[in-house]
Parts: sequence; structure tokens; C-alpha cells
Amino acid sequence: MSRLVDVFLHALTQGSLYALIALGYTLVYGILRFINFAHSDVVMVGAWVSYTLAGVFGWAATGSPAIAMPVVLILTMGICAVLGFTIERLAYRPLRRAPRLNVLITAIGVSLFLEHAGRLDAVFGPDPVSMPKLLSEEPLFHIAGVAVPIVDATVVFLAIALLLLLEWLVYRTKLGAAMRAVSFDERTASLMGINVDRVVSITFLIGSALAAAGGMFYGLKYGQLDVTAGSVWVLLGLKAFVAAVVGGIGNIRGAVAGAFLIAFVENFMATYASPAFQDAYVFAILIIVLLVKPGGLFGSVTREKV
Repeated sequence: MSRLVDVFLHALTQGSLYALIALGYTLVYGILRFINFAHSDVVMVGAWVSYTLAGVFGWAATGSPAIAMPVVLILTMGICAVLGFTIERLAYRPLRRAPRLNVLITAIGVSLFLEHAGRLDAVFGPDPVSMPKLLSEEPLFHIAGVAVPIVDATVVFLAIALLLLLEWLVYRTKLGAAMRAVSFDERTASLMGINVDRVVSITFLIGSALAAAGGMFYGLKYGQLDVTAGSVWVLLGLKAFVAAVVGGIGNIRGAVAGAFLIAFVENFMATYASPAFQDAYVFAILIIVLLVKPGGLFGSVTREKV
């Protein structure tokens, strides 16, 4: 029983991380219909920015006060939101009317730039680092003899809070109505007086802020940050992208459901089947879901009249 609970809790935490990152993919795709392959690098920047800020405030080498995590989280989300806005404004907006292949190549170029620029000594450096302990390592409570660390409970709680806030924003506000209108028909939305450029920029701001939270929580959860060009970040981004596709890319609730689905399957199969194929299970789910339902679990196939 304790082993089962331990796997369940780890999958719950990991699913929360995947969901935060997957939402950035699904928001951008829902509005612009292209995959922002630089999104995983925004996650990486978020993790490293949180590490840098902790050092600036002196929380890397000493005990962290109670305000350490909220302060670093808010600043990290703000910095990465600005980064996402800048990427959209300089790299993607000039190609808004260009062929999709041009945008895809640009996204890959932005990704490579962020990865290798981060390795410079003047930026983050070429070596992996240990993430500062911004949260207490004491267990919050126990379930069936399994300790639940404060960091895991915080990741799940804040992830759920941010997801509910996004759900309210998209479905209960005028901005959300504008975002849904642009995703449905950009041209008609602009004719109705909606500022499409503003909506797209805000979408990148929100997606990048959520990615930053995911990157910081990843560092707090696992305690180690790989170099900016490391394969860990690429794989993390790919799994979050798979989650968005499995749930139905462009669908917010689908991205969350897909994130928890692949996290639970990945962890339970690695524990009770073979850990050597832990990453393969994720992509096996993708293949199976697309064979059964090409639009994803919560997606729908659009039919156009000719």
C-alpha cells in the first residue's frame, strides 16, 4: 500500500508540472495554429532565473525565509512573461502571414538561441547546478506511512490554483472571450473590433508565465538544474507537448487531463512494469490515442464544406 501511495503522489506532482507546461503549448496553438517549439526553453529559462534570483537575494547558501518561494515565483513568472512577449513580438509577429514552415523554422531557431545563449558565462553558465531549498524539506503530513514533502504539496496546490485561474480567465472574462473569438476566426474577430495583436501578445505572456512556474517547480522538486542545452529540458517539453496533443491540443481542460494521464501511466508502468521504457510509455500513449481518436481525448475533428 505504501508503495502504491508513493507512486500515486509522485505521479500527481509530475502531472501538475506537465499541465503547467502543456497549457502554454495549447494556448498558442489554439489561437495561432502553430507549435511554439521554443516553449520548452522558456521552461528552462524559468528554472534558471529562479535559481539566479535565489542567489541574488542570498537564499542559495542560507536558510530561506517564508517569503522566499512566493517572491521568487512571482518575479520569475514576470521575467519569463516578458521573454515570451519579446519572442512573439520580434520572432513570430512578422511571420504571422508567412507559410507555417517559416514559423516552424523560426521557432526552432529561437529554441537553439535560448539554449546556447544560456551556456555563456555572462548568462547562466556551462555547468549544472543544485537548486536552492526555497521550501522546507520537512514532510507536511503522512499518508499510509508515506511522507508528503512540503514541496510536492506546494507544487500540486499552486498548479491547481493557477489552472483554475486560467480557466476563469478564458471562460469568464472579456479577455477570454476575445481569445476564444480569435482562435475561432482571426479575421472576423478583427472586424468585430478585437485587437488581435494584443490578444496574441497576452496569450504568450500567460503561457510563458505558466511555463516559468513549471520550470521553477521542476527545480524545487528534483533539486538539480541541467545545463541550458541539456536533453532534460527537451524531453520535458516533449512530454508536455504530448500531454497537450493527447488531451486535444487547443483545449485547456484536455491539456490538463492529458498531463495527468501520461504522468500516471508513466509512473505506474515504470514502477510495476519496466523502468527502462519509462519515456517510451509516454509516446506509446500518444500513438494509441491518435489511432483511436485523432483529435485527442477532448478535441474534435473540424470538417469543412467544400
